[in-house]
Amino acid sequence: MRGFSFFQRASRAFQDHPSLSKVLILVTVSSGGLVAYSDSKSHHGVNGADSSQIDTTKKKRVLVLGTGWAGTTFLKNLDSSTYDVHVVSPRNYFAFTPLLPSVTCGTVEARSIVEPIRNIIRKKNGDISFWEAECFKIDAKNKKVHCRSSQQENLEGKEEFIVDYDYLVIAMGARANTFNTPGVEENCHFLKEVEDAQNIRRSVIDCFERSCLPNLSEEERKKNLHFVVVGGGPTGVEFAAELHDFVREDLVKLYPTAKDLVKITLLEAGDHILNMFDKRITAFAEEKFQREGIDLRTGSMVIKVTDKEISTKERVNGEISSIPYGMVVWSTGIGTRPVIMDFMRQIGQTNRRVLATDEWLRVEGCDSIYALGDCATINQRKVMEDISAIFNKADKDKSGTLTLKEFQDALNDICERYPQVELYLKNKQVKNIIDLMKDRQGNDNKESVELDIEGFKSALSQVDSQMKFLPATAQVAAQEGKYLARCFNEMEEREKNPEGPPRFRGTGRHRFRPFRYKHLGQFAPLGGEQTAAQLPGDWVSIGHSSQWLWYSVYASKQVSWRTRMLVVTDWTRRFVFGRDSSRI
Repeated sequence: MRGFSFFQRASRAFQDHPSLSKVLILVTVSSGGLVAYSDSKSHHGVNGADSSQIDTTKKKRVLVLGTGWAGTTFLKNLDSSTYDVHVVSPRNYFAFTPLLPSVTCGTVEARSIVEPIRNIIRKKNGDISFWEAECFKIDAKNKKVHCRSSQQENLEGKEEFIVDYDYLVIAMGARANTFNTPGVEENCHFLKEVEDAQNIRRSVIDCFERSCLPNLSEEERKKNLHFVVVGGGPTGVEFAAELHDFVREDLVKLYPTAKDLVKITLLEAGDHILNMFDKRITAFAEEKFQREGIDLRTGSMVIKVTDKEISTKERVNGEISSIPYGMVVWSTGIGTRPVIMDFMRQIGQTNRRVLATDEWLRVEGCDSIYALGDCATINQRKVMEDISAIFNKADKDKSGTLTLKEFQDALNDICERYPQVELYLKNKQVKNIIDLMKDRQGNDNKESVELDIEGFKSALSQVDSQMKFLPATAQVAAQEGKYLARCFNEMEEREKNPEGPPRFRGTGRHRFRPFRYKHLGQFAPLGGEQTAAQLPGDWVSIGHSSQWLWYSVYASKQVSWRTRMLVVTDWTRRFVFGRDSSRI
């Protein structure tokens, strides 16, 4: 009883004081190392007043659509005591999606990477309502959202309802992109949701069980044990590596007759896999896959999928071939959800791939609607669109030219408002603005360097070529959610004391600094306890040490101590007992 009481007190301490989760340490025996990593923080945000003492009718209503990386991070960091918060999502949990490939092969259990959304919101100040439903229409004109309950049984035809809002936060994510390839929807597995990973896991076991039936020919056995992965991005590569390890380390022991029949094929339409990584990582991954017997086919575009075979077209010579398969996993990128496409038509964004927002994550043309995560992208404003206004604002003495000091004073504001300027200076290896002005004027006298409007345009004419869209990753979505929560928390304060850059096409300053994505690195698990890591500063590491770093980072990034412990336990169980091959 005394021991049980201790654990009760310890559990309550962790719940009441989330700051105890500052550091997560994984003790490893790889080269006698100890890897410690965590930047886990308390996500209660700003301590607000007791919700019982605040009249909720005076609070602005914030409606959040989605409980993925963007929506959940926003909720965890929002000071919910100052808003009337409502959440609508077709799933009542947050899923740690980077570990979905591990779920497909039983390395990690599905329940270990999910956290019920009600567990998260119950720890927040104020009252937050959650409804498990799907948004099927956004009425921006009337500030209403039409929803349909996910619980359609026993509702007596009342499964649809409407929610009003003052501020709408769209964080609905995206769906798998099939590129309208015939047969993909009907015959392929996707890897976007927890349910997808569970279906893949069952399908893998089904393929092995079918191959053992006594009435099959050798060709039919080979077909059943041929696993095809379409897409050479991080998800496709990681799944292929996980599957290879699952087969080699576990399944061949249980299905000895299948050992020489299993085949894994990875199809990629481009010239290389992992093309968003450093070339050293790409080369290592390709060589490793070929060495381990994974059939890597680059330059192969899928044109059709039937229930028995997949047809590909070679980009080099146009040759079409058919590949019989037992299972296909489709991982070729993301597409826009129908409700978002309908909303885009409603607000006049019909020619875009995803929702366009400004640098403050506001949907263009909608002041009270914000979008973040995979369903949106920031439409960075071009410098040349505002070049005259920028010049006039910088020319404080109205002389018609910019002195070195005027240019230098304006540059910081320009770089904050237009991040492509700073990137341009960095890529051009220009040490300071003096060198840039001298290049345009051909003048070695620093004191006499001046620019007129044409020289100013010439100096900045190439900066917009550095504009880049942010990748659709969990890292981007989480940073956007945290940024937007901070904006909401400080909205009243910033109305009085704005902190953003000057308005070049108006007076005053913007309320907030624009969103800036900070890349913290990326991992590519390649199987065999080897991972490639590409971290800031062009630092690349490949091997077993990077695998332990991957373990440490992914454990520390879990949303709660419960999921941290479950994931670490799953990894330990796999080391000791192997992966589970039950069809559950």
